[in-house]
Amino acid sequence: MILYHGSREIVPEPEIRKTRFTKDFAWGFYCKTMQNQAERWATRFKKNGYVNIYEYIPNENLNIKVFSEVNDEWLDFIARCRNGETHSYDIVEGPMADDTIYNYVERYLNGLMDKEEFLLLAKFKHPTHQFYFHTISALKTISFVEAREVKYESK
Repeated sequence: MILYHGSREIVPEPEIRKTRFTKDFAWGFYCKTMQNQAERWATRFKKNGYVNIYEYIPNENLNIKVFSEVNDEWLDFIARCRNGETHSYDIVEGPMADDTIYNYVERYLNGLMDKEEFLLLAKFKHPTHQFYFHTISALKTISFVEAREVKYESK
């Protein structure tokens, strides 16, 4: 399977980096299944960027969590991760909280929306799909293929 990672730089050797803010599935290396999503991510700072392309070969010996859709379990997992909790999965696969879904998650976390309202609104959106690599063992399942430059185009 081919996966894409949008960045300001070429990333031939992905790393697990802890940052000040946690993301959907906590700290780790994120890849998209759709190239256009990675292109948008690569140019999010209104500058040229790169789409890094990797080949993913699953390893059944790893602890992998798959979310096939936005649901209660997915929302609870994201809420825990965004609040700084960690988990024991090597790889997490599932929907990405795009800008709209991200805003819903923030409203949910801040108590401005209940779970039922979140799920009702989220089901009409089409979040992208992502793979998240949380451990060194997980990173060994992806191999760098190439990077392509993406030109920023102002609209």
